[in-house]
Amino acid sequence: MNRNISLYETLGGDRSLRLIVEAFYPKVQAHPLLGPLFPEDINPVMEKQHMFLTQFFGGPTLFSDAFGHPMMRARHMPFEITPERAEAWLDCMNRALQEVGIEDELRQFVIERLSGPAHHFVNTPE
Repeated sequence: MNRNISLYETLGGDRSLRLIVEAFYPKVQAHPLLGPLFPEDINPVMEKQHMFLTQFFGGPTLFSDAFGHPMMRARHMPFEITPERAEAWLDCMNRALQEVGIEDELRQFVIERLSGPAHHFVNTPE
């Protein structure tokens, strides 16, 4: 992995992040712990996720431009986020990254990068 370019660019930019989000949300919706947390119309959630990941991985500040500071922990407070749900979310993302063909080393780096925030959102014990 070239450490001189952003993770956003390393992953392939906008098109690649859209593919990742499109592969991710069917897994989330089908997951028994995660699916009930999401609305039936997942499209607005997918768009926000794309915007957030773009910014989080060093691309354009799409999320902040549209919604202000991400404040992701606060935005997730209305939902019961358990350690088990955080791990389920990471597993769905890991499988989505595999599905779109992200190489193992990069995939592991992305999951590691997302693990901190995923566990930071935990607000309910198991």
